Amino acid sequence: MTTTATTVGAYLRDLPPDRRVAMARVCSMIRRSARGVREACVMAWRFNELDGPLFALESGRRHMSLYVAEQDVVIRHKEALTGVNTARSFIRFSDFNRLPLDVVEKIVRESVVARRARATTVDPTQAELLSCGPSRNRPPSPRRR
Repeated sequence: MTTTATTVGAYLRDLPPDRRVAMARVCSMIRRSARGVREACVMAWRFNELDGPLFALESGRRHMSLYVAEQDVVIRHKEALTGVNTARSFIRFSDFNRLPLDVVEKIVRESVVARRARATTVDPTQAELLSCGPSRNRPPSPRRR
């Protein structure tokens, strides 16, 4: 679906009624479960960002897909998502009347926790990175031919 909407509200208004209700339910659940995560709308995608893209939600002709950047979290809950097409990083809903929001909410919450934990890890300084490289005191390793 292509749209020129620049806000999530405008994006939802452009959807057919069945997908609008389903998409609004998922958007509302993400807002409630992922506090402090920034919401954006670009083209036909609705994004949630926390130190980069975390979730993306898009509506296709006969489905709705939730893409999750924290792939490990989706894989952990894959078996609980019965009747839904899942892969490493996305959950595709085709039955808009039977959304497994309880499981998706767990995925959303765990993804936010995982992203925040990753954001708090301290990046190495330039000096630490250089110390991992070849030492100036060691002779260079011989080149292979």
